[in-house]
Amino acid sequence: MGEKTFRFLVEGGKVTAGPPLGPALGPLGLNVMAVAEEANRLTQSFNGMRVPIEVVVDTDTKKFEIRVGTPSTSALLSSAAGVQKGSGTAGRDYVSDLKFTEIVKIAEKKLQDMRSKTLKAAVKEILGSCVSMGIKVDGKNPKEVIKLVEQGKYDNLLGEQN
Repeated sequence: MGEKTFRFLVEGGKVTAGPPLGPALGPLGLNVMAVAEEANRLTQSFNGMRVPIEVVVDTDTKKFEIRVGTPSTSALLSSAAGVQKGSGTAGRDYVSDLKFTEIVKIAEKKLQDMRSKTLKAAVKEILGSCVSMGIKVDGKNPKEVIKLVEQGKYDNLLGEQN
């Protein structure tokens, strides 16, 4: 039969042999528990967040490979901010305040999945998500921080990738 690829959205570090893995991989004769254990090992750093994974299965040899994506920007921001969700009235009410360095770390994690070509552009995208979620950055409205990034005020924190 060859190779089959399955995509799942799982909770980091808490994958089980039950749904969604079991029903999809069980009929292939694959050891679903081994897949779950490997997925838990690979997604441990995203503990509690929803993480996209891809399981590539060789249906002849029953060997598998797991590729881990990165959680959504909002999930990474929520985790960093210590909140469950963003503000229902973003722009008026703020749910948290993050340091600019945390925004840079999130942008570095997401850079490979983004259309941004530079870290500076990726940071501006993440700041846009902060606007939507009602998260301040360094005590300021994220729109102000975007303007400061454009003016080069944070270039020293962005390294030579800007």
